[in-house]
Amino acid sequence: MSVERKVLIGIAAGLVGTALAGLSLYYSRADDPLVDVERIERRNLEAVVSASGTVEPQLSVDISSSVMGRVTRLAVNEGERVAAGQFLLQIDPESLQSAVDSGVAALRAAESSLDQARVAVETARVNVARARETLERQQELWELRLVSRDDYDQARRDVELRDTEYRARTVEVATARQRVQQERARLDSAEYDLTQVTITSPIDGVVTRRNIEAGETVVIGTMNNPGTVLMTIADFSVLEAHVEVDETDIPAVRFDQPAEITIDALPDRVYRGVVTEIGNSPIQSDAAGSQATNFRVVVTLDGDVPGVRPGFTATADITTATRTDVVAVPIQSTTVREIGPGPAAGGPAPTSSSVTPAVSAAQPAAADAGEPEEVEGVFVVRDERAAFVRIETGIAGDRYFEALAGLAAGDLVVTGPFDVVRTLEDGDAVRIDERPAGR
Repeated sequence: MSVERKVLIGIAAGLVGTALAGLSLYYSRADDPLVDVERIERRNLEAVVSASGTVEPQLSVDISSSVMGRVTRLAVNEGERVAAGQFLLQIDPESLQSAVDSGVAALRAAESSLDQARVAVETARVNVARARETLERQQELWELRLVSRDDYDQARRDVELRDTEYRARTVEVATARQRVQQERARLDSAEYDLTQVTITSPIDGVVTRRNIEAGETVVIGTMNNPGTVLMTIADFSVLEAHVEVDETDIPAVRFDQPAEITIDALPDRVYRGVVTEIGNSPIQSDAAGSQATNFRVVVTLDGDVPGVRPGFTATADITTATRTDVVAVPIQSTTVREIGPGPAAGGPAPTSSSVTPAVSAAQPAAADAGEPEEVEGVFVVRDERAAFVRIETGIAGDRYFEALAGLAAGDLVVTGPFDVVRTLEDGDAVRIDERPAGR
């Protein structure tokens, strides 16, 4: 066999060996899981708390009546705009006018009695003076023994009687004066009640509800029964979104945080506002068996909202935190793994060679070095293998977490599929899916 033939045979054998090795590597790699990846970038993130509720005017007044009677005049309809002091309705004043007339007569009678008592006091005072003069004359005559002892004693007793009558008349004057004050107070009350039959608007606003018709009878409230709410007037110059925030989100909500409000009945518009009230007690749920614990948060809207009605359903997106130019990791890439035992028992937790591991502040170290610890992290692809990297996260945006430690811009993290991420282990060989997204 010639030398050239031997060389050709050797080259052919090498090519066949290389092909067989390639086929073997191909078929062994075909069993590696196919993963989706995303390269880490620096982004601007916002943490948002979303809650639903209703739009309500900041100032809303329920109009009730302090007097009972039949409505004789009704000047406004639901939906009308009214001004402060504008006439709304009138209740039949006949019975209250009679009470005022009766009070006037009673007051005049009491004043007349007071005048009579004063005259009686003056008469008693004159009688006392006359009795004292008589007693002085009788005493002079008694000293001269010109009158009997009985006449002198009678003059002295007459003075005592007149003094008693004078004091009695003085008491009657005080009593009559108190009666006058009492009747005057009753008259003032009756006159005040008479003014209440005419009801005017206390504020500028819109009549959002009217619960009364002309001819119906107004019922006043008692201790156990509420009175008739005649109508409701709301001032729409300042609007609020009253939303219910879940207990897990309420610690992040603060006063003056910005919010975006969308109203279901007014689509394609986004309104801005700020948080002005945060409930301190949970909302009592009316649903039987409800386990949800929500807190009431009030967001005051900026500017006017044309066409709004009280009770419109709204959603408020409250921005609780913002971060600028931070390392952002996709939310779907994060997972939890048991790492352990700790360094004292089995060395450091596995991680990629170029990323320093960082334990999240929210994950306490294991008390027992011999027990595994659950940590949050992601899988980073390097050299066609998945390395589990524990991370420390900050705020959560819509699609990304803030990575405080553990990752750097440019790292290639596994984002899916979910069942692969769920079962993937540190060091597993993987294949990157090169097909375009949305296939």
